[in-house]
Amino acid sequence: MFSLFPKKQFLDTDAQHKIVACIAEAESKTSGEIRVYMEANCPYVDPIDRAKEVFTSLGMEKTVARNAVIIYIAYTDKQFALFGDAAIYELSGGASFWKNAAATLSIHLKKQEYTLGLCNCINELGAALATHFPPDPNIKKNELPDEIVFGK
Repeated sequence: MFSLFPKKQFLDTDAQHKIVACIAEAESKTSGEIRVYMEANCPYVDPIDRAKEVFTSLGMEKTVARNAVIIYIAYTDKQFALFGDAAIYELSGGASFWKNAAATLSIHLKKQEYTLGLCNCINELGAALATHFPPDPNIKKNELPDEIVFGK
């Protein structure tokens, strides 16, 4: 049977450091914010519903420019979702941009290239943020932490 995610630890410490560094690098070119949230199981049928819930619980809708993005992964359930706040969702091209970004991430996950896939996705989202939300001296440099958030 095909598996997107192995049953072992999803990301080792080195992979986590690489992903956090990738987030910091992407955010250095924008006033936007990127977060990665991981948990074993998604409590909803559709992972986008959970991504929206986590987005709000992490206070991501409170960024000054409404330009935060979350990458949600439920590794045991083999589900993921990308969710962007109102401003970045529309400016990046709407549903087609997000579907393409998700498709790219999915290809890497299927190949078990987790770190590469997440970093490529972060870079893609970061490029969209940088295009529409360049660095703004009036916005606090880093409104949200870059660390990966691990749920249950």
